[in-house]
Amino acid sequence: INAEYMGSAAGADLDICLVRDSSVAAVLHEVDFVLVGASEVVESGGIVYSVGTYQIALIAKCLGKPLHVAVESFRFGRQYPLAQTDLDQPKDMQQDDDSDTLEKVHVQFDYTPPQYITFLFTDLGILTPSAVSDELIKLYHEPLLTL
Repeated sequence: INAEYMGSAAGADLDICLVRDSSVAAVLHEVDFVLVGASEVVESGGIVYSVGTYQIALIAKCLGKPLHVAVESFRFGRQYPLAQTDLDQPKDMQQDDDSDTLEKVHVQFDYTPPQYITFLFTDLGILTPSAVSDELIKLYHEPLLTL
């Protein structure tokens, strides 16, 4: 989230708090809901986003806090991951001088399953995760017009 977004959201008379991923468990009991973005919404209604989103969703579910996603419909995709390992992670371009005996894991995205998501706020309206597949059918399988 950037400073420009925080400024415009604060102008909407909302109490907003930016929390670092590592502090979520310590402060989540004080919030009403969690709002995240998404790089992609998959067919199941789950999301792919920056690493850490899944753990935030787990904590929110455990504490009974709704997790909402703000995302544009052009980010609806036609993949169906079942686990974190189903994501294609970008290759890490950084050279490490660490010992070659350690395995290096540089995960950049994670998958949040639909059962952790309450609503998706989109340009198509407010959707439940289960409604995403219906919207994908509408987007990709529009009937041909007959003349």
